[in-house]
Amino acid sequence: QVQLVESGGGLVQPGGSLRLSCVASGSRFSFSIYLMEWHRQAPGKQRELVARIGSSGSTSYVDSVKGRFTISRDNAKNTVSLQMNRLKPEDTAVYYCRTHTGEWGQGTQVTVSS
Repeated sequence: QVQLVESGGGLVQPGGSLRLSCVASGSRFSFSIYLMEWHRQAPGKQRELVARIGSSGSTSYVDSVKGRFTISRDNAKNTVSLQMNRLKPEDTAVYYCRTHTGEWGQGTQVTVSS
């Protein structure tokens, strides 16, 4: 079983930046082969996939964050990160990381407000 712990959320003004991190751990766990995802859920809305990174480093993004967010991974540290730039109020949500096998972290709150 894999455990995921997110960090890096907070309150930021519109146009600002935040960097989220997700550290994975578990027995007999080979992080490098896992596809990793960041999802978010805003109040009153369904959870949505924001970004994905494959074991090869290939990435994909939802249209609303393309050009602003960057997902990356550090296999030596079992970590996947989400660099978020030019943040907008509509980016306000709880952000979760997820493995392709269905494990979720507890989430980290991101609030974009002046």
